Amino acid sequence: MATTLRHRSTDIVTLEEGERIADKCVPGDIALVQEDGGWWTHFIGDDGSVESYDEAYPTYNQALWAAKAAAEYTSSTED
Repeated sequence: MATTLRHRSTDIVTLEEGERIADKCVPGDIALVQEDGGWWTHFIGDDGSVESYDEAYPTYNQALWAAKAAAEYTSSTED
């Protein structure tokens, strides 16, 4: 079952194995997905598109901190 952490005005959604971004996330969310031995940070666009960093983070905590930093940046540009 996916878990959601709200940071600033952004939902950071951690998906479990087998869960799909399209089923659990909405535009503006950041999805954390474990694949191929790493944690991927995916950003959901207004049109439902998904963009990701070039590399996975080795740990969940590193991916989470990156997602929180992105949420900080996003919330500061919305004013």
